[in-house]
Amino acid sequence: MRSIWNGAISFGLVSIPIKLVNATENHSISFRQIHTEDGGRIRYRKVCELEDREVTTAEIGKGYEDADGSIIPITEDDLAALPIPTAKTIEIVAFVPADRIDPLQMDTAYYLSANGVPAAKPYTLLREALKRSQKVAIAKFALRGRERLGMLRVVDDVIAMHGLLWPDEIRATDSVAPDTDVKVREAELDLADALMDTLGDVDMDSLHDDYRAAVEEMIATKVEGGESTAPAPAAEAGGGKVIDLMAALESSVRAARSARGEGSGAGAKDGKDAEVTALPSRRSTARKSASAAPKQVGGKKSTATKSSTKSGARAATKSTAKTAAKSTAAAPKKSTAKKTTTAKKTTAKKTSGTSATATAKKTTPRKRASA
Repeated sequence: MRSIWNGAISFGLVSIPIKLVNATENHSISFRQIHTEDGGRIRYRKVCELEDREVTTAEIGKGYEDADGSIIPITEDDLAALPIPTAKTIEIVAFVPADRIDPLQMDTAYYLSANGVPAAKPYTLLREALKRSQKVAIAKFALRGRERLGMLRVVDDVIAMHGLLWPDEIRATDSVAPDTDVKVREAELDLADALMDTLGDVDMDSLHDDYRAAVEEMIATKVEGGESTAPAPAAEAGGGKVIDLMAALESSVRAARSARGEGSGAGAKDGKDAEVTALPSRRSTARKSASAAPKQVGGKKSTATKSSTKSGARAATKSTAKTAAKSTAAAPKKSTAKKTTTAKKTTAKKTSGTSATATAKKTTPRKRASA
């Protein structure tokens, strides 16, 4: 790989000659500007405003535009004469834990390659020291006409340097966060956790640029004289509003689990479905559903008591049996047992009262039956 800068790492009294190599490369597809009528290239030409003619690269220098619009020429000798110790040196100023570095500061990455055989020993010393301390080195260096901040860390057996933005180059977040007070329910957080667990980990090497691949395929088709690919269907227009967050989270969990070949439950934690119930939209619905079963049992219980009082021993027994059969399907067994016991006690008391009343009540059901 071609080096873009040669210098040295200043590590206390140790100086390590190094070469700076780009650690990343840009695979984006670039386009040229053309004249649509005949396909001719559109080029930008460097023209002197005073002489109104195109100038060569050798004739172009640097200049600083002052507040009043005047241009102050700056030569390469002027820049070289500046008292900057980092002009050809990566000066390490501190060693700190890696978590002290805000990812927002991360910029371009470089590999530092030992420049020559004498640099191998101190290079390896710094690399192993960084490994054992589990820290990163903060350094200052000058590149492309300005002083920069950098972070040195170990990648495999190579020292890598990440360019860092200066702290005052990071904008504050005051005007970015939502300006409304939003409260998130625990059930929504549970579903979000389930979705995160379902999506799981990913092999970073498996990720690729689908857009670039589609553009390359389209270009290859045009080169071969074929038709361009059909346009993708337009996405449905939306206002960016989430109508039902719980439903959206549940659908996302189901889709993620389906894509992974798992079950279609609402979520998964340790291989089990997450037991999360969506909250109803109205409080009254929750109250009604919570109190429906007790009210139903109580109503049937009072009906059984009234029927046993009016119908006597036989009618009470039939009514109790019917009530027990109905309540068995709608209510727990304990409620049925209590109703039967209550009905029997009531019947026993009524039967032991007077024999004449019992006889009269025995005949009453027959007349009603015939009627």
